[in-house]
Amino acid sequence: MRSKDWKQAFREALTDWYRRECRDLPWRRTRDPYLIWISEVMLQQTRVDTVIPYYMRFAERYPDMAQLAYAPVEELMKEWEGLGYYSRVRNLQSGVREAYETYGEVPADPDRFRKLKGVGPYTAGAVMSIAYGIPAPAVDGNVMRVLSRVLLIEEDIAKPKTRKLFEEAVMDLIDREDPSSFNQGLMELGATVCTPTRPKCLLCPVRDWCAAYHEGREEELPFKSKKKKPAAVPQTVIAVRSPGGRWLMEQRPGEGLLAGMWQFPAEGTGDPEEAVRLISDRFGLKLTQLQPATEFKHMFTHRIWEVQAFTAEVAGDGPFDVQGGWFLPGEMESLTLPNPTKKVRDAVLGGK
Repeated sequence: MRSKDWKQAFREALTDWYRRECRDLPWRRTRDPYLIWISEVMLQQTRVDTVIPYYMRFAERYPDMAQLAYAPVEELMKEWEGLGYYSRVRNLQSGVREAYETYGEVPADPDRFRKLKGVGPYTAGAVMSIAYGIPAPAVDGNVMRVLSRVLLIEEDIAKPKTRKLFEEAVMDLIDREDPSSFNQGLMELGATVCTPTRPKCLLCPVRDWCAAYHEGREEELPFKSKKKKPAAVPQTVIAVRSPGGRWLMEQRPGEGLLAGMWQFPAEGTGDPEEAVRLISDRFGLKLTQLQPATEFKHMFTHRIWEVQAFTAEVAGDGPFDVQGGWFLPGEMESLTLPNPTKKVRDAVLGGK
């Protein structure tokens, strides 16, 4: 157990450093819990530099909860296009709508907020502490890395049960007068100084309190067991072109991976002939002139798509009244396309 004086000195050093050195990020210029909520969802598994323009557009287009809550899903997905992990924006909209209809605002009660769709322990802790000044743990990878080194915590951070240990550590150390600066200070420290490799210990404001630094073990921690290698899944895409130069697109199901997004017809097989047969049957078309277009791998969290894409022509006069739709290249810009589909599009259209 650390002494009361140790804890006080640690939190003062951390929060003073944060107030003095923190990056000027747009979501740090507001205390609006709704906007902070948006930023925290966007920042999940996404780089800060990538998030900034998306956050700025969202804040301008959906400046209050009602506008986001009732925005058309297709429009919302298009605004999110390129950020990935699309379930985040669908869950965000559901959670915002529930909060708006139930409370008229983002509830300042951690228990109520945590029950909203898509709100996990980290998001709840971040929004409650930053927006409302409520002492609550906001434990992400940066925080676990910092505290594993400072407190010499050697438990496996890949195990879900370990998060509870770090949440307890945060609550033991947190600055109850300024939990916002404390939590953001831990995040900022992990992002800019206490990095996964080659931590900048000589620049660290809490080096004097870091057990791993004093034992020369800062690069050994945190301990994280290796994940299982994602399963490889074949994906054959057939980009079908009509005699009039339109391309056949289909919308993915409303639930699951890349839900509701548009793609060229595809099948989960590595056999192009099988894919052509299945797609021909599904759309009632006869396809000819199969030509290779591109091959690539696309990584998801738990799987890897091994994509091979081909172009094909429609024989005869159709039929062209099919499920999905036919689009000219310029019309595809109105559709929400996942990154794998964009790669195929660029290949078949020559990068246009």
